[in-house]
Amino acid sequence: MKYIDEYRDKDATQLIANEINSAVKDDVALMEVCGGHTMSMQRFGLRSMLSDKVKLLSGPGCPVCVTSIGFIDKLVAYSRLDNVVIATFGDLIRVPGSTSSLERERSNGADIRVVYSSLEALGIAVANKDKYVIFPGIGFETTAPTSAITVIEAKSKGLKNFFMLSSHKVMPPAMEAIIVEGVKINGYICPGHVSAITGSEMYEPIAQKHTIGCVISGFEPVDLLQSIYMLIKQSNSNIGKVEIQYKRAVKPEGNIKAKEIMNRVFVPRDDYWRGLGVLPCSGLTLSKEFEEFDAGKHFNIDVEVAKEPKGCICGQILKGLKTPNECKLFASVCEPSSPVGACMVSSEGSCATYYKYRVRKG
Repeated sequence: MKYIDEYRDKDATQLIANEINSAVKDDVALMEVCGGHTMSMQRFGLRSMLSDKVKLLSGPGCPVCVTSIGFIDKLVAYSRLDNVVIATFGDLIRVPGSTSSLERERSNGADIRVVYSSLEALGIAVANKDKYVIFPGIGFETTAPTSAITVIEAKSKGLKNFFMLSSHKVMPPAMEAIIVEGVKINGYICPGHVSAITGSEMYEPIAQKHTIGCVISGFEPVDLLQSIYMLIKQSNSNIGKVEIQYKRAVKPEGNIKAKEIMNRVFVPRDDYWRGLGVLPCSGLTLSKEFEEFDAGKHFNIDVEVAKEPKGCICGQILKGLKTPNECKLFASVCEPSSPVGACMVSSEGSCATYYKYRVRKG
């Protein structure tokens, strides 16, 4: 409790908010690129504590949200094959594809199992040698190392029935793309968990090239407000540099061992991001040493042409151009129980977060 009290202290939180409101001179737009930050912003009502001059934008920080509909369609096609098990994290099941979802396929008899780790998926393959087990690898640099370890373990066991379909992505290309597209941003609130793996160095090119501050933040109210204050000071001085607010968890060099494992198993590739399109070297695919576990190279399937849902503005929300409240489908047609777009599915999605913490009238 001491830890929680320290970083959620009401007086400390209000004091920092007051400092921000006194320090901000001109309108400033700051984007968080982590779904955990988006949740904390809404949960603790931090936006309401700050001056109208401080605009907080939600970016592409939810891995489920940025995953393409085509990826879901491919998993749906795999699930319809004989003797195939899709072992996946729970939130991916409910993401709508073009005409179906893994949840719908499971109700139709497909063998789709929820797992809590990639190693649990590997265990299913070990216990079911007569089945082909496919694990959808999603997430940023935070989860890629655990996927990498799982593939290494599969190779050491000599498994021939375990496969991964990778949709792992890396964050900097998306941050760069948002700036290049012309979205007005004065600073980035950088992800804490991702940065615990990567360290701070990967943000340096963005900060230097675009004179945009990048502050790596923790997830508690004091963390986020301190990070905002650090970015405000940078903006006032017209400088862009990388700083670490979340020093209790993030080191400049990151987790060297985790990066070594990730770089052994995965290699960069161009990949599709919802709202941003195909970004060069933004995705991770299995290296030649481990390509025997690549589901995309093992299974020959026909996949339907991907179709975006009508009226959904998830792509614009992920770029910070719109908020969930501006979507005509939000909290009416599109709800957590019947999501139209991916942003309403994951607990880290902006729409799901806004829905959970929205102000209800009446």
